[in-house]
Amino acid sequence: MIDETLKKIERRINETRSMKPEKKEELEELVRQLKSEVHQLSETDVEHARSIAGFTDVSTHEATRDQKNEGAQKAAVEGLAATVAGFEEAHPKLVAIVNRICSTLSNMGI
Repeated sequence: MIDETLKKIERRINETRSMKPEKKEELEELVRQLKSEVHQLSETDVEHARSIAGFTDVSTHEATRDQKNEGAQKAAVEGLAATVAGFEEAHPKLVAIVNRICSTLSNMGI
């Protein structure tokens, strides 16, 4: 399920036309990094790994929609950030990647 969600995110980013190429490349790289970190987390905490993948999916969906809903975009990014709260010590790289994804999505007009 996690792999399917992450593949869907990659596909969505790749197919979007509303994103500048450099932002697309940046997000694609962040999702590749996230994939590795989420797989490591899923070995010990599959529920949190699923939650992170799910919120990343919703966040990228909202960011790549043609007709944006500002409230939904903001809530999705905030939800994504909240999924890694408390992981700073055990999974600092995961937290850094999620924070960069949130920042990138926010800078896209969220």
